[in-house]
Amino acid sequence: MVTYVATLDVPRYVVDHLSRLLAAHRRRIGTPRGSRALGPFRQAVPVLRWFRQQACVHCPAQDAGVSQATGYRHLHEGIGVLADQAPALHQVLNRCRREGMTHVILDGTLIESDRLAGVRDNGNDLWFSRKHKAFGGNVQFLSAPDGTPLWVSDVEPGSTPDITAARIHALPALYKAAAHGLPTPADKGHTGAGIGIHVPVRRPKSQSEQALHADTRTTNTLIRDLRALGERAAAELKKHWRALKHVTLSPRRIGDITRAALVLNEIWK
Repeated sequence: MVTYVATLDVPRYVVDHLSRLLAAHRRRIGTPRGSRALGPFRQAVPVLRWFRQQACVHCPAQDAGVSQATGYRHLHEGIGVLADQAPALHQVLNRCRREGMTHVILDGTLIESDRLAGVRDNGNDLWFSRKHKAFGGNVQFLSAPDGTPLWVSDVEPGSTPDITAARIHALPALYKAAAHGLPTPADKGHTGAGIGIHVPVRRPKSQSEQALHADTRTTNTLIRDLRALGERAAAELKKHWRALKHVTLSPRRIGDITRAALVLNEIWK
C-alpha cells in the first residue's frame, strides 16, 4: 500500500459553507451527535470532490473510511441540501426586475448520463436524445445578460424537445415577466414559445438565408447576439463542476444535481 496526500481544488469557505448546511440538516432531522462516522466537514469534502473531479462514489468513500453505501447516502444528502438552496424561478425574475436587467436568456442543454430503462409510446428510448445522439436529461437554464447562470429547471428525459421542457417549467413565469418589461431571447429550439420569447425566424430548408427579408435577418442577428452569452451558463457550470459532464447517478436526479452545482457556483463567486 502507498499513502499519498491530495489537495481538493475548492476554496476552504465553500467547504465550510456546505458543512454548515449539512450540520443544519442533521439538526433538523434529529441526528444524534456523534452517531455518524463522518462529521459535517468530513462529509462535505467527498461531496465536493465528486462534483469537482467527476470521481466515482466509492473512491471518495474509501478515502474517507466509510462504506460505498454510506458514501452514496452522504452524496445524495449533500446534493439535496444544496439543491434546496437554489432559488425558485419567480424569485429570480423578481430579482432581475429589481436590478434593472434588460432581459434574461433561456437555453436548454443535455446533461449526459448512463442509460436508464424507459420507453416512449413510439418505442424509442425515453432518455435518449436524437439531437445529441446521447443518453441524458434535458435541463432548461436561465441566465443574466452577461451569461451568469441564474436558474435551472427540473430534468425532463433526453427525448423531450426544448420547447416542451420550457412549457412545463419556464414559460408561464416568463410570460408574466415579459408583460412587466423583461423579455427573453431564446434559440430556435424554442420556436413557438409565444409572446415575449424572442426566437430567430427559421428560413425554409429549400431556400438560402438571403431569402429572408432584410429586416428579419437583422432581427435574427440581434437575437443571436443577445443570447450568445447565454450559452456560457451551462458551459460555466460544466467546467467548474465536472460531474455535470456525465452523471453516473440516476438521471432522474439530474435536476437536483444541476441546481446543487448552481448553488456551489454562487458560493464560489
